[in-house]
Amino acid sequence: MQVHAIMKNVPMSAQKMREMVRQIQGLPALQAQAVLKVVSRKSARLVAKTLDSAIANAENNNKVKPETLRVKEAVAGTATSLKRFTPKARGSAGPIIKRRCHIKITVSDE
Repeated sequence: MQVHAIMKNVPMSAQKMREMVRQIQGLPALQAQAVLKVVSRKSARLVAKTLDSAIANAENNNKVKPETLRVKEAVAGTATSLKRFTPKARGSAGPIIKRRCHIKITVSDE
């Protein structure tokens, strides 16, 4: 049984998020939680929150034990970026791109 959780429009670039997501892919769910708890990065906290949600979905909706779950797929993709501008020399403007991402984690008991 595959269960997933998605966190959308996270205010962080997908490139930074992928570093954490790649570390937990293929691990047992409880071990992945332990790995994310040790890492002191904002991206680790957000991925851990999404992983907790996926585990809770599996427990409550499908009556699956968390000890049997594995992280089958963990993906961080780009979302819509916010475009802002900052003043530059001679009255011109320079772009600021505030990147966002989506996190999708799929856990499976197979």
